[in-house]
Amino acid sequence: MKPHDAELVPAGVRQAVVHGLHDGKVSQGPDWLAEETPVALVCNGISQAVMMASPADLDDFALGFGLTEGWFRGPHELYGVDVVSVCQGIELHLDVASACVHRLKERRRSMAGRTGCGLCGTDSLAQVRQALPQAPDVRVPAAALARAQRELRHLQARQQLTGATHAAAWCDLQGAVLLLREDVGRHNALDKLVGAMVRAGHDASRGFVAITSRASFEMVQKAALAGAGVLAAVSAPTALAVDTALACNLALAGFVRGDDCVAYTFPARLGLTVQEHGR
Repeated sequence: MKPHDAELVPAGVRQAVVHGLHDGKVSQGPDWLAEETPVALVCNGISQAVMMASPADLDDFALGFGLTEGWFRGPHELYGVDVVSVCQGIELHLDVASACVHRLKERRRSMAGRTGCGLCGTDSLAQVRQALPQAPDVRVPAAALARAQRELRHLQARQQLTGATHAAAWCDLQGAVLLLREDVGRHNALDKLVGAMVRAGHDASRGFVAITSRASFEMVQKAALAGAGVLAAVSAPTALAVDTALACNLALAGFVRGDDCVAYTFPARLGLTVQEHGR
């Protein structure tokens, strides 16, 4: 995908002139780069986090990040988002409920004097794992997982241009992609998707999440907090991701490529049962 019309270029992408070597010959020409921008989340005037993200779908990002990081108890606690460009990047000014402000103040107070563990701005090990709801008993055939990953590849406008972004998609039970968000960060892409899902009012028991990355612990945790029952990844999960998925009843599939996949938890919900010989 190499659009010549600037109106066809998605947000968060810009052009550059590059030199390439192919078959022993050097050539010069245009290429596309994924933008990566510092994005500060500022709640009622107080900066709470800075993430490196693609500068697109930032309203969805603010809501999804706040929900999956435990800032909000629900979307009703986010009243509004103002996107402000500054010389260093972008500030998202979130107008939030007083209960949210109280939780964030308590979080800051508990962090005082502790050393950082370096996990997405988390300053104590106790903050890494959140209490997760039990995922709904969603059942999705393996063929639907395969369809979702195929559709994902064709719908990633930024990835097709730049080769530098991840995607997360909300799919129906037959694998049709209903919503998709992209970002240079896999966690950000999922946060943007969660925000978009909540805004669109999707029923989490009526579909599943597909991602174009590995399934880390954080990806499992965010999917569970979004109310998803199935998470399907193109690459492998980590051991902690599998343990977390088992604990919260999330069906977790990895290596979803072509018509193949690997079920790491609850294989029967993905239609994977071993046929005994002689039957």
